[in-house]
Order: sequence, then C-alpha cells, then structure tokens
Amino acid sequence: MVMTRSAVRAAGRDQQLVELLINNKKTMNKAAIVEAVHGVLAGTKVQAEQAVDTVVNSIIDSLKKGEEVSIAGLGIFSVKQRAAREARNPRTGEAIKVPAMKVPKFRAAKALKDAVK
Repeated sequence: MVMTRSAVRAAGRDQQLVELLINNKKTMNKAAIVEAVHGVLAGTKVQAEQAVDTVVNSIIDSLKKGEEVSIAGLGIFSVKQRAAREARNPRTGEAIKVPAMKVPKFRAAKALKDAVK
C-alpha cells in the first residue's frame, strides 16, 4: 500500500505513521500495520496488535449490526443485501439456487482514490 505524502496528510494522519507507511515498500498486511502502529506508540508490539485488533473488530461488529463505518480519508464500509438468484454449476451446467445474503462493501474516499492514481 503506497500512498503519496499529500494524500495522507490531507487525511489528517499522524506524521510518524505517515512516514512508516510511505517508506514501507513490502506488502501491507496486518503484521506490517501492527509494526507501523508499534513505531508510533511508545508501548509494546502486543499493545500495538491489540490496538489494530480493536479497530478491525470494531469495524466488523458495526457491520454485523448493519451500520456503516466511515473513516475520513479512507472510505466507507457498509453491508449490501444481495438478492437470491439462480446460477449455473460451471462443471455440470446444472442450475443451482443461490440464497439471498449480506455482503460487505467498501467505497473508497476521494483522498484514497487520489493517492492511488
């Protein structure tokens, strides 16, 4: 995840975290996010992981309740209802019924879109 300095600053991020995220050239995963948070916090890596887990779990819990989660500069997480439909098994060609379900949806903020361009 590579973001331009101006886009991240516009999103109001902490400067040290900005530098860690911008200079991190490897794939950004949970461990890399924990490492970036650990670099900013004065605590331990365990505390940084707990902070990241708390954010992720808060987003998941809100989505389970059907609420939207809006993070300025990043985007909006929401839940979309998919209608029941009929599909085909690609192997056999047999028609199967796919039940209605809720699926997570993410809509990127303008600052994130501009940063990725």
